[in-house]
Amino acid sequence: MKNIYKNIIVCFSFITLFSSCETELDLQNPTALSLEELLQTDDGFITLSNGVLDAYQKVPANEFYLTELRSDNSRANSENGNFPLISSYNVEPNNGDVAAYYSNNMHTIKHANTIIDNRFLAPENQQYTVGEAYFMRALCHFNLVRAYQNIPYIDKVLDITTEEALQYKQLPEADVYAKIIEDFKTSIAYLDNAEQNKYRPSKGAAICLAAKAYLSQPSPNYGEAELLLASVVENNGAYGYDLIYTERAAATDFNGNGTISDSEYNATLAIDFGNVFGNEFNGDYAEEEIVLDGSWSNTGIEKNKEIIFSIAYDLVNSDNYVTPDSGLGDQVETDSESFSFAMTLQGPSNGVNIATNELLEVMSPELQPVRFNATFIALSYNPSILTNDTFNAKYPTNGEIGDNDWIILRYADVLLLYSEAILAGAQSTTDARAIEAYNKVRRRAGLEENSSFVLTKQELLDERRAEFVFENQRLFDLIRFGEADNVLRQFSIDNSLNYTSEKKYLPFPQREIDNLPGFYNQNNGY
Repeated sequence: MKNIYKNIIVCFSFITLFSSCETELDLQNPTALSLEELLQTDDGFITLSNGVLDAYQKVPANEFYLTELRSDNSRANSENGNFPLISSYNVEPNNGDVAAYYSNNMHTIKHANTIIDNRFLAPENQQYTVGEAYFMRALCHFNLVRAYQNIPYIDKVLDITTEEALQYKQLPEADVYAKIIEDFKTSIAYLDNAEQNKYRPSKGAAICLAAKAYLSQPSPNYGEAELLLASVVENNGAYGYDLIYTERAAATDFNGNGTISDSEYNATLAIDFGNVFGNEFNGDYAEEEIVLDGSWSNTGIEKNKEIIFSIAYDLVNSDNYVTPDSGLGDQVETDSESFSFAMTLQGPSNGVNIATNELLEVMSPELQPVRFNATFIALSYNPSILTNDTFNAKYPTNGEIGDNDWIILRYADVLLLYSEAILAGAQSTTDARAIEAYNKVRRRAGLEENSSFVLTKQELLDERRAEFVFENQRLFDLIRFGEADNVLRQFSIDNSLNYTSEKKYLPFPQREIDNLPGFYNQNNGY
């Protein structure tokens, strides 16, 4: 998927979003077609749509720093530099990662708007590319509104030389969500008969993310979210979605004695859970060694029934890591390298990708016998040392040579969102549909099912935390459940951090404010 399309060159600031792309020169390929010429080719819209997905590959590169590292799941173990500032809620408006995340999403929006602006020229067999563009535009704005709160909604390619560009000011959060949902719904119509592909936007993904937007807006619309999610959960077979899950009767008999012990079954389920991320376990079953004794590797194949939408990354065929002494060719990180370095085995060398003590209290091998083995590097876990660094194992590829895809939506998320929609902001629910969706995720985790006929808000939030550790969901879950202040304030007090209610959102990038003086307002608290 990498390097699919780079014909429309972009700058690194918000001004890029306002530039006309009709006469731009591709500096990497001076013979590249102009936009007008490209639209006249047989596969022009497919090329443009591939370019949108290619542009989005930059978005996950530093998302971990700005989401998971700002939650109670992950911490920085160094005292100096950028990462401890982010994790301690001391990030400044001129922070480079804050600016890059904003601009990378905006770059993708511009590519999507190029298709949408020219949608009436798309041939019948390429109408799905218009749906993909609406989907990606909604997704990028969804990223931005959750991270920065009040943002502009850019719904066309703008020219900065015209006054029209200055009409796109920051909107109230609720207005942004209304436009996000509208775009997702528009994409559903275009994607209705499109071929299902885990690496491309789909009708099912659009339905589920529209529901997630309904749940995330300032005044959640639980009814609409429930209807959308029910249409997928109750018809998951038609969509081809399900959890990767092995029934006990089909579990691996590691001991070869003809019976399956609880720990053997948990080992099988842990391998199932790792397979969701395209990972394979290399090692042995050893009950005395926290069930699995070995390591994970990534096969580069995340196309499974649980993945609804993911961003693909190529395996970088290089044995070299980027260092100050690297040659010029190795100094240039690919998108795959940038994503994998922070999130995989090389991440700890930068002092990130490390579990907090608070997380380990609820994610011990005893409490989470399945998820623990597929989430953490077991050899790094030492509960007898409070300052022990326990590292992420969900993305096990070695740094720059990464081939882990970035999962944006998987079926476990849909099931728990369905429970959340039915819960509808209450403290508990007795609805059997919500409890069964919750229990499906619990079963795969090797945990006891909820048999009390009551599902509480806290149980659901706790389950999401354990299921989606290091998937950049925790901070947004806390905000959506209305618990960010309660949880992060106490976490901040316990760890001498500087969280305040305003810090749940990032500062608006200072570079964007400086580029257009008087155009943007800085977020409260910065």
